[in-house]
Amino acid sequence: MYKEPMFLQPELKERLWGGTKLKEIFGYSIPSDETGEAWCISGHANGPNVIQNGPLEGRTLREAWDEHRALFANEQGEEFPLLVKILDSKKDLSVQVHPDDTYAREVEDENYGKTECWYVIDCEPGAEIIFGHHAKNKQEFERMVENGEWGNLLRTISVQPGDFFYVPSGTIHAIGAGIQILETQQSSDITYRVYDYDRVGNDGKKRELHLEKSIEVTNIPHEDPAVDRKHTLEAGLKKETLIEESYFSVYHWTLDGTSKELNAATYQLMSVLEGEGTLETGGETYTFQKGDHFIIPATMDSFTLKGQAKLTVSHSNKA
Repeated sequence: MYKEPMFLQPELKERLWGGTKLKEIFGYSIPSDETGEAWCISGHANGPNVIQNGPLEGRTLREAWDEHRALFANEQGEEFPLLVKILDSKKDLSVQVHPDDTYAREVEDENYGKTECWYVIDCEPGAEIIFGHHAKNKQEFERMVENGEWGNLLRTISVQPGDFFYVPSGTIHAIGAGIQILETQQSSDITYRVYDYDRVGNDGKKRELHLEKSIEVTNIPHEDPAVDRKHTLEAGLKKETLIEESYFSVYHWTLDGTSKELNAATYQLMSVLEGEGTLETGGETYTFQKGDHFIIPATMDSFTLKGQAKLTVSHSNKA
């Protein structure tokens, strides 16, 4: 099976709040001027990526997971565990919250809840996110939601390129207008909307809210999760650890020249945010550029990177 990187074709998703940056920044062929998401490394049923090279060219990542588990270090689980997206928020996203695994299984009959994290690729000056809330207890939270006291309830934070946020399940959050992020998350598409600015969709109706479920799953009171970013310098490669937690680990790599020989402890997910370069393995050379996404399968031997590029790298911690 694979002794090479597995390149994937992003799946583009239209969203009410989307724009055109996925085309302008990454050159993707977008379906409309309201394109909000590129599902870049996905085995989820709502948008599995098509493999672009190698023995499984034309098959999906979902099929590869089901039929060739050795590529993924024989990790257990019914579904590919992670989902990597790039989001373009021309407008504010709805204020939302996601359930944990237990709630997702018991209430939604889904395998995974949704813990996620965000790396800010770019943003407009003054851009903000909503991250957490100010309610001291459940009763106060319910009262402020019922009375629409959004300005008092919701906690806003200014962002800039290079910022990183860890968003565990149960965290009230929203990406504000004018932000592009790379999101690494559990492979889940469960979202509970808390507030949507009274907007109407293309059908002329307000989008559905999920207040009862939101109240049940929200962490109250809010506590900021600990994030301890660490840097490691190697030949030609600066590695930054963004998060290491129970579901995934995520890193930011800056390639400047030629790396040392690299060995993957398990399969790795790679997204090229800037620049271009080559990956050399087994005497073969593979090129990559900004906007590419590929998996280093567990069956691939050691490899070397060359070029000038910035990448996010992640792996599952379920194995």
